[in-house]
Amino acid sequence: MTAPPRSLVLGTAGHIDHGKSTLVKALTGTDPDRLKEEKERGITIDLGFAFLTLPNGASVGIVDVPGHEKLIRNMLAGVGGIDLVMLVVAADEGIMPQTREHLAICDLLGIPRGLVAVTKTDLVEPEWLALVTDEVRRTVRGTFLEDAPIVPVSSKTGAGLPRLVETIQELAADIRTRPADGPLRLPIDRVFTVKGFGTVVTGTLISGRLREEETVVILPAGISSRVRGLQSHGLKTAEIAAGQRAAVNLQGVEKDQVARGDVVARAGQFRPSRLIDVRLRLTGDAPAGIKMRSRVRIHLGTAEAMGRVVLFPPREIAPGDSSYAQIRLESPLVAASGDRFIIRRYSPVETLGGGVILDPTPVKHRLREEGLLPALETLHAESLADRLAVKVHRAGLSGIDRESLAAFANLSRKETEAALAQLVQAGTVLMADKESETFIHRDPLEDLKDRIVSAVSAFHRDNPLKPGIPKEELRGRLGGGLPLRLLNKTLDLLARDNRAAVDRDLVRLPDFGVRLGGTETDTIARIVALYREAGTQPPLREELPGRIGTDAKTVADLLRQAASRGDLVRINDSLYFHREAYESIRRILRETLAARKELTVAEMRDAIGTTRKFAVPLAEHLDSAKFTLRVGDKRRLMETTGGPS
Repeated sequence: MTAPPRSLVLGTAGHIDHGKSTLVKALTGTDPDRLKEEKERGITIDLGFAFLTLPNGASVGIVDVPGHEKLIRNMLAGVGGIDLVMLVVAADEGIMPQTREHLAICDLLGIPRGLVAVTKTDLVEPEWLALVTDEVRRTVRGTFLEDAPIVPVSSKTGAGLPRLVETIQELAADIRTRPADGPLRLPIDRVFTVKGFGTVVTGTLISGRLREEETVVILPAGISSRVRGLQSHGLKTAEIAAGQRAAVNLQGVEKDQVARGDVVARAGQFRPSRLIDVRLRLTGDAPAGIKMRSRVRIHLGTAEAMGRVVLFPPREIAPGDSSYAQIRLESPLVAASGDRFIIRRYSPVETLGGGVILDPTPVKHRLREEGLLPALETLHAESLADRLAVKVHRAGLSGIDRESLAAFANLSRKETEAALAQLVQAGTVLMADKESETFIHRDPLEDLKDRIVSAVSAFHRDNPLKPGIPKEELRGRLGGGLPLRLLNKTLDLLARDNRAAVDRDLVRLPDFGVRLGGTETDTIARIVALYREAGTQPPLREELPGRIGTDAKTVADLLRQAASRGDLVRINDSLYFHREAYESIRRILRETLAARKELTVAEMRDAIGTTRKFAVPLAEHLDSAKFTLRVGDKRRLMETTGGPS
């Protein structure tokens, strides 16, 4: 089966009036300048779009960006999702200020490949063209375009255009395909309405697939919508994949609810954040350095946000320097690990540098936080498995689910799953909850195990007559926010390692057992004798301390011990019966109910010879024990199968 032709996105870059839009029109037949003001003034003001089909059938979406220095903001919104850049330099002018700034921006964004188109060759002599070509080669030295092809062209005469198309095709063959099986993410670069259809957004699908009729969410606002229709390369389609530009008709969303910089995603995958951990680099010719907590502009994908830079560890970085940092944003952004961004001065607005996102959803760090720098270094330089391990570790006992890890990595599902499997096999992480597919790191888990053992040990020390600590009490001692499923999972692991034992709802240490001294044994014997003598009108727990001369806590513990041994039967926290009296009560009621079919509480009281104070809780206990069935204000006998007699 022949593979479908691939799709990619090419972006233009270069100084104003160097012929970017004219070249795009010559290549595609489409004028990317769509605004009336652009056509009147002859300059590109906002992003323009066109489509080119290469000779081998591959589709190229072209994003044409403005070249004017005052429109860098619009230019940045267009270059975030491109695979290939075409730097345009006019032969009659050569390298200009925005040529250098656009080149620096593309280099900082880590765009993998590109070429240089030297335009307007019909206006210069061959000797001048050679000088400009040499100037271009010197300018791109040390950047991603250092070894890039330089293609002279004339949009007016058509000279060089076939060679330009051929070069684009050659470069496209070596560009890595974006992950179509990754999490869905489409940064929006344009919003408009179409009569009869409603709101339409456009953008480049960075990862994943998007299908007609699919339910999506618009981030960061979290607006839910349905994909009413899709177009790619000007044609209606049922599905688009990563690497394609698309127009998406959104149902149930008003135009003013969506803006450039928003992201179309799938619910539950990406989480907008006001904090991002980054590796930051300033260009060598940046107009200024960055001091601790400097206010800057962040350009990420099609979005722009203000934020303050917290540096780790220096207090200031100079042009040409790098540092780890956390940017604390004034409005939330949607990002993934490995995303590139540009950082610009707050005022005057000038490009300072850029960087790579290490963690798109971190916690707020302290300046001297233990282990912070090693974690950031791992997120920056290590393997996918190591980076995932850091992210799981940062999630602590809350854990992190599989979908969130895939969104964090922003890679194909296959790559993410393989890295997770590697971590699970090594014991670095484990699945804490199969239902939600939540993973937890072994370090916080080992700490939780130690805290559980310590808490149970302390309980035994303070309560030597109790067989174990109830799970809910243990959970409270560990912090009430601890999920019960995680507690049960950890107790299972402790039991497997013979570090704890679980008896129904009680947790104890494996070698713990209630050991009664002579005094406790004598006191229990006195209590049991007291209850045997009392018959069907026993003392309440609250009455015992005064009668046997001991404290209330010891009384409660000894009553539980007597019940666990079978000498007494617990009705509730306050009421116990001697085993003989309890069995006599059940025998009398069984015989009476067999003869009379049903009894009120008062009739039960009279039958067993007690008072209402004891009869009411006793009747409720017998109901819960499925000995009797309550029907209105009467009780009927239950069979051993649980049905009424």
